[in-house]
Amino acid sequence: MSLIGRAEPLVPSAVSAAACAHCGAPLAAGQHRFCCTGCEGAHALVAGLGLDAFYRRRETEAGALRPEETAPGLDLAPFVTTDRDGTQRLELLLSGLTCGACVWLVEQALAAEPDVLSARASLTARQLTVTWRGEAARANDVVALLARLGFRAAPWSPACLRATEDAEGRELTLALGVAAFGSMNVMLVSVAVWVGWDMGPALRHALHWLAAMIGLPVVLIAGMPFYRSAWTAIRAGRPSMDLAVSLGVLATTAMSLSETLRNGPYTWFDGATMLLALLLAGRVFDRAARRRARQSVAELLALQEGVVSRLLPDGRMEAVPAENIAAGDRVLVAAGERLRLDGVADADALLDAAATTGESVPRTFAAGDSLPAGAVNMGAAFAMMVTAAAKDGSLAAMARLLERAEQAKGRFVAIADRASRYYVPVVHAVAALTFLGWWGLLDAPWQVALVNAVCVLLITCPCALALAVPAVQVVAVGALFRRGVLVTSATALERLASADHAVLDKTGTLTEGRPVLVPEGQDAGTLRRAAGMARASRHPLAQALARACPDAALAEGVREVPGQGLLAGEARLGSPAFCGLGPSADGMTMVFRDGDGAPVAFRFADRMRDDAPAAVAALNGLGLPAELLSGDGEGAVASLARRAGIPAWRSSADPVAKQARIEALKAEGRHPLMVGDGINDAAALAAAHVSASPAGATDLAQTAADLVLQREGLAALPAAIRVARRAQAIARQNIGLSLTYNVFAVPAAVGGLVTPLIAALVMAASSIVVVLNALRAGKE
Repeated sequence: MSLIGRAEPLVPSAVSAAACAHCGAPLAAGQHRFCCTGCEGAHALVAGLGLDAFYRRRETEAGALRPEETAPGLDLAPFVTTDRDGTQRLELLLSGLTCGACVWLVEQALAAEPDVLSARASLTARQLTVTWRGEAARANDVVALLARLGFRAAPWSPACLRATEDAEGRELTLALGVAAFGSMNVMLVSVAVWVGWDMGPALRHALHWLAAMIGLPVVLIAGMPFYRSAWTAIRAGRPSMDLAVSLGVLATTAMSLSETLRNGPYTWFDGATMLLALLLAGRVFDRAARRRARQSVAELLALQEGVVSRLLPDGRMEAVPAENIAAGDRVLVAAGERLRLDGVADADALLDAAATTGESVPRTFAAGDSLPAGAVNMGAAFAMMVTAAAKDGSLAAMARLLERAEQAKGRFVAIADRASRYYVPVVHAVAALTFLGWWGLLDAPWQVALVNAVCVLLITCPCALALAVPAVQVVAVGALFRRGVLVTSATALERLASADHAVLDKTGTLTEGRPVLVPEGQDAGTLRRAAGMARASRHPLAQALARACPDAALAEGVREVPGQGLLAGEARLGSPAFCGLGPSADGMTMVFRDGDGAPVAFRFADRMRDDAPAAVAALNGLGLPAELLSGDGEGAVASLARRAGIPAWRSSADPVAKQARIEALKAEGRHPLMVGDGINDAAALAAAHVSASPAGATDLAQTAADLVLQREGLAALPAAIRVARRAQAIARQNIGLSLTYNVFAVPAAVGGLVTPLIAALVMAASSIVVVLNALRAGKE
């Protein structure tokens, strides 16, 4: 990897002259531009990569990006995973990620390396995934580059995502306790002043000082999370919402202290402390809601943690942590034990997969079937061969997809982000104009003018717009996951809510995708011979024929004719045309013929899913008329469409025809929802307005789809549409509530119609209201 940057001069506008030009830490006496040689080198590297925009974007803690004096000595090459296509993949836990600018810098710096294919950082999980072409030893070069930028890296493990209280959470909780206790006591003193009609100046002065003795420590301690964030924003040259809150609280406190010194009629310590208490309550509440949504990821990964019993070649067993098991190992799953890893069983297994798919009834898996990690063995003990290591298994993949969907930004989130960025400078300007208008134009005392200006700062609420809209997405994604629907795209909910037409595949979507032989009195000997030939093919009908006669031995000398059938000497097994008969209309028939003997037909049926008719009816009820698009023969497609209640259908549709139909619907102004499970559906899934894949779909189909249905059947799809529509409606409500609130609240504050206490109460209450409203997105 190329790690050499050009040391060009760079003057970041977001860092003050008294702070380090790279990490932002204060400069000591005698230091110029940089606090250490590490920051100077990192600054040169950023300049050489052409990523100087980082310094204008960032909002980071002082010193958070200060590079270590020595590079980490851990060899990370053993933690690299080689994918099937030969690419290398490394997952790291990054320390130092504090804002979106840090994520941008990491991803852009790594993307500039010539052999890096992708780099994706997660701010919430502090996780970085890097893929490249080359040797595994390049992992150490990646870590060295990150260290030069000031980020410390370590191998990532599932335990890193456990939902536990961190230092920030404990600080917010402590600050909330101080603010709540202080505001209640200050309020008692303030009420005494409000109702003390016959109160003398001496007693009022004493009560003012009592309120100050309680309020000042509360404002200093409980407001620290806001002050720290505001100071960081000032130093970065980017005013934030916390800056407006901090100015309002400190100005209110300063006015109150001034009124206390001169024994004025009122003070507003109650407003300052109450504002802090309510805002902190809103932040703690929002943090809890997000943690509850992220709990799905933590619970998923916790399912694969623990010890498994690995079977050794000599028949002995050893207890091994699940993370140390590799693909190809054989493990014993005891009765009642949870499967920590994906695998293939040696015998039939009865599994309860409710933890990952939501199925309420245990399901029997036949020998050779793929077994999902996270399921519980409800039957006898069995041995299985592991097909994927823990970090590459289905649970880890689902966790990554779920986390990506929760963190990504959809259209409403982006609108809210842009609006909240404009709020702060506009609010500060309005507050300044309010002060000048009351003091200069209306000749009001400066105290009155300042009170009204502070009320403008306090009552304006960008917090509701910035917090509640993302909360809708997080809550909705978590709720759908608990219902067995995995959302894999940032904008999937928005697009799903606007879908107005459903295009359904047949095999594996409306049907179970597992053909079974229809008993028609075939001769047992003929069935055995045909099944022996069928064992040599992976064709679904051949495999179904082999399952119908499990004791049939594999025939010798079997040769497959692609697209037609099998040959073994004079015997043939395959399509009717291959065996001398006319073509089958439904494509669900195989014929066996031995030389010049009479042909024997074996007919198969792909059973329709039990909930398919109900799901189609539900889609119609939601305004999504369904049509069936399948590559199967006309007879099978027409029969299934009739039984499922689908009036429009098309047979013999290849991948190109399916994609063309989707494009035609879009050209008509429709918003098609495509549901498919096969490789031949991938192009149509990617082209659709929104797409979904059922349980058991191919990896390619699930990768192309926006939603993956984890439960068997289609019942979860109409429910997902209802949740998506509710989520979008709530997002619009929250935006409307926030804007309407400010349209009425700001003029009232400018006109001097509210006090700081009322402004604090109304502002904080508006944030809590929209967050509570966002939580409704999880209800169906």
